[in-house]
Parts: sequence; C-alpha cells; structure tokens
Amino acid sequence: MPRPLDGPRLAPKSGQARQLVVFLHGYGADGNDLIDLGQNWAELLPDAAFVSPHAPEPCGMSPMGRQWWPLTMRDPAERWRGCQQAAPDLEHFLTEELARHQLPPSSLALVGFSQGAMMAMHVGLRRETVPAAIIAYSGYLVGPEHLKTEAKGKPPILLVHGDQDTILPVDSLFEAMDGFGKAEIPCQWHLSVGVAHGIDQGGLIHGGLFLAQNFGLKIPV
Repeated sequence: MPRPLDGPRLAPKSGQARQLVVFLHGYGADGNDLIDLGQNWAELLPDAAFVSPHAPEPCGMSPMGRQWWPLTMRDPAERWRGCQQAAPDLEHFLTEELARHQLPPSSLALVGFSQGAMMAMHVGLRRETVPAAIIAYSGYLVGPEHLKTEAKGKPPILLVHGDQDTILPVDSLFEAMDGFGKAEIPCQWHLSVGVAHGIDQGGLIHGGLFLAQNFGLKIPV
C-alpha cells in the first residue's frame, strides 16, 4: 500500500486550476521548503495550483525534516533502491492530486530539488502519461541505464545546477545530460554561476519560463 502524502498548497491566482505544479523537496527539508516558489511563479502561471508534499519518512540525520529515502552515501545502489521504494507513494499522491483538481495527467509538472529532483526525474519519466515538464534543481539522474527500457516518453526536461555545489557537484549535471543523451531523451540545462547547493534568482526565472512555455502559455515580453 502506498504511504499517504500531504503538504502545503497554493490555490491558483485565477481561482480556476488548469495546471498542477508539484514541488518535491530535498533531503532533511519538508514541503514548506519549496511551496513559496509558487508565489514567485503565480504571475506567469495564474491558472496553476501548487502543492509541495512532505516526503514519506522522518529524516534520519535531521529529525525535524523528511526524506524520500535514507542516505548513507556508502552504498552506491541506495539511490536506485530509494527511488523505487518511494515511487509508489509519489505516484499515488500525483493521481489523487490531479483528481482533486479534475485535471488530466498531461496538466502536471514536477519540480524537484536535490533528492526531490531525483524523484521528479525517476517518477516523471515512468508515468503512463509523462508530465508537461520536469525541472530538476541541483539533482542527480538515478539509474540512467534503465531509461531506454523504462521511460514512457520524452517530456521537456530542464536541469539547473550551481557550479559551486559541494553536496551534489556540478558533474551531476553533465552526467545527467549524458544519461539522457544515451537514452535519446532531449533536455535543456542552465548553469548557475557562483551558486552552491540551492536555487538562485536566475534559476527561478528560467524555471518559471520553462513551465509557462511547456504549458502552452503566452510568455510576457
């Protein structure tokens, strides 16, 4: 049985949801960490509902936070096992949240940070109807060797990474690009100069425009 997820929500500025943007937080944080990004994007995405679920487990290293799966950094296979373990929980939540707003799966976008970015790419690429967009901030592509056989489509993907990241070094960006290339899945990328393990204003602007474009919205000049 999938573990139930819940978290903070922002209603669409227009009052009528036509898109759903789901934020997936990083290790040791919770849904409150990213939900305010919706405020930044509300002007660009007036018909988007935003939700930021708390990951299913208390964080072993930060008991006030949450984790999608435990991290030891000693077992190279733990990211793959962790994504597989948490995927049914997230899948169930996405289905329920789309139903809440009476939206089709094609109206979904996934935006993840760090461990949440790993989940966004892993689950998003394997949904029967792939999302309208996937954004991975400071992420890592888990199990690229499985994509050719498991990916259900080629959704628009944006990778954003700080060149000063010491938690997930910037090599993770280039490894993800290589993995997507081998699976013949196009992706876009943005390098945030001088940024560590976080999201800067440039990354936010690129992300918002990327979502608006792939939701088919008119982008203000």
